[in-house]
Amino acid sequence: MISRLGAEGFIGELCNGFSLLMDAHKGLITFESLKMNCCLLGLEVRDDELLCMLMEGDLDGDGALSQMEFCILMFRLSPCLMDGDAPKLFTQNVDPMLV
Repeated sequence: MISRLGAEGFIGELCNGFSLLMDAHKGLITFESLKMNCCLLGLEVRDDELLCMLMEGDLDGDGALSQMEFCILMFRLSPCLMDGDAPKLFTQNVDPMLV
């Protein structure tokens, strides 16, 4: 996927995904925003599953996911997206505004 989108395009897609799930007032993916968006998408996810999702990516212990935490989690959970291109992603010039 990275080879198809390029580094900036791939990070941009991750940022778009984050924006869709985040609480617009807090700028974070919270339990409430994740639950609401799952419902809007027609996904039936139990509260304990949502909490596990948040806990897995929550690196700073605040109970929510920042954009960076979300991107790190997506990298960890979706190695197939890399197409063997992960090293290239970090060596290309990526606009810091996208990260």
